[in-house]
Amino acid sequence: MIAKICSGRSTAGLIRYLFHTKTAKDHTDPHLVASWDGFAPDPGRADDFEATKKLLVADLDLRVKQARRLGRAPERHVWHCSVRAAPGDRHLTDAEWAHIARRIVAATGIAPQGDPDGGRWVAVRHAGDHIHIAATKVRGDLRTARHWNDYLKADKELAAVEKEYGLQQVVRGDRTAAKRPTRAETEKARRVGKDTTSHERLRTTVRQLVSIATGPEDFLRLLDGVEGVLVDVQRFPSGDVHGYKVAVEGDTNAAGEPVWFSGAKLAPDLSFPKIHERLTAIETPPAPEPGSRRRPNPWHQATAAAERIPHHLNYGDDESAQAHIAAFGEAIDVLPLLAPSHQRPQLQQAAVAFERATRSRIHAQQDQARALRGAVRALRGAPVTGDTSGLAMFLDIAVLVVIATASWHQARQHNQQVAAAHQTLLHLQAAYQQAAAKPLATLAQSNPPARTVERHAQRILIAVPDYAQQVLDDPAWPALAAALTEAENAGHDPEQLLQRAARLRTLDDARSTAGTLTWRIQRLAARRAPGDRARAAQARTTATARPAQPSHATQIPSQPAYTAPARHRRSQRHGLAETRPSARNALA
Repeated sequence: MIAKICSGRSTAGLIRYLFHTKTAKDHTDPHLVASWDGFAPDPGRADDFEATKKLLVADLDLRVKQARRLGRAPERHVWHCSVRAAPGDRHLTDAEWAHIARRIVAATGIAPQGDPDGGRWVAVRHAGDHIHIAATKVRGDLRTARHWNDYLKADKELAAVEKEYGLQQVVRGDRTAAKRPTRAETEKARRVGKDTTSHERLRTTVRQLVSIATGPEDFLRLLDGVEGVLVDVQRFPSGDVHGYKVAVEGDTNAAGEPVWFSGAKLAPDLSFPKIHERLTAIETPPAPEPGSRRRPNPWHQATAAAERIPHHLNYGDDESAQAHIAAFGEAIDVLPLLAPSHQRPQLQQAAVAFERATRSRIHAQQDQARALRGAVRALRGAPVTGDTSGLAMFLDIAVLVVIATASWHQARQHNQQVAAAHQTLLHLQAAYQQAAAKPLATLAQSNPPARTVERHAQRILIAVPDYAQQVLDDPAWPALAAALTEAENAGHDPEQLLQRAARLRTLDDARSTAGTLTWRIQRLAARRAPGDRARAAQARTTATARPAQPSHATQIPSQPAYTAPARHRRSQRHGLAETRPSARNALA
């Protein structure tokens, strides 16, 4: 059940709307189900509708008129609350709706239980799935009803009603979500033939610019260069920026002036102070040394940075974890700007969905995600043209990060964020399939000799025994065998690469274990191959360590900053044994 609460100036206007049946399609049988004293006149059941309606309005407004004579009536004296059941809920009777209405007016302070001076109210039912509560805020002692935080109180009461009545339990948030477009904004967009409102378009634009900006001033410069967007930057007398507002060119109000939106009005994390805090906590990746022939691949750097996020979620404090989730949200925001046109819709929908998962009541410790934010900014100069292997590599780890994010939020009962992460997962899975298909097929076409493939299969049995059968049965196995062959030809030891790839992070959550290993092998093989002396040292280390590491489950990670937990331990820790996707269907 959900509630919607607003205030107004006209009791007569609200009652007229609630009992109107000519233009409102869902107003089929308007009638009272409850009232403040149980004896209020019901226009829906009276022979003389107009006369009874006037009596009802007069009764509701009685105390308002008395308070007005004393100059004590509030300007917006009408309190209107609609309560709607979920689409799958059973049909509630009038008596049940009456009981719910009494609980709502009591919980919100409009008419506290047992208070003879409570406000006057009526509950009108004109459709099967919802009621409207119309009340006046003036009490019997002519004071204004104390109804502060009425929405939160009503929402809490409805959560209890859902459990008691066996109704669908609606996912509830923590008031950190971005504001939804109003009905007026939606209707305005529809009239001019737009799919999204100006509010939504500007929020998406600003979020994308934040994801690529290298600092606060760079953000304002980029924002000022967006075609079709008006920008107004407010500054202190010292010249320092204290805020900004944006508008869509051509979107005007009744007076012909632009409809401005401040950053805070677009979303809680898009105010200029919040943006300034995030953009000053960026660690720029080191530039290649002069004369160096090898330039770091930005997609490899971003993937490596994202791969460490599950460690921070599992073992870091909440403030650090929240910072890494927010930084990863910036990476998702930037993808539609870099991807080929045919892949942008899925990535854009993923960014819109994941936005909700990036915010919670936990304050982010921004300086804990410097490296990740720097790696995301480095992608700015690496748009995807023909080869989508870098994008596929990043999306492969992005799916695992979103699963870990859902797990983290679930453990803290952030229900809306969990739902947003699961929705994001669907879009990222589809985007991964699109991006990975061509590069994996191209790799597989190299078709290494059968004897070479057999050697690689033996290495799989040694390096990742717990996943060996999964890897060899995976449709992406030919691509992995080809990647290992390329790495071997470049001077790398395939077995050592496999062991390092398996240690980067558990493969439990990957549907395509061979695909995941392929991207890791390619990333590791992009580094300079070790010389003869280094290979000999690595061989001695591997030979010494192998007897103490008989299986993947007991291997010691090569990166001490991350220890991949076993699946059952992680599930117990986060309580997600039933809700998170399994290893087999994580990408299905």
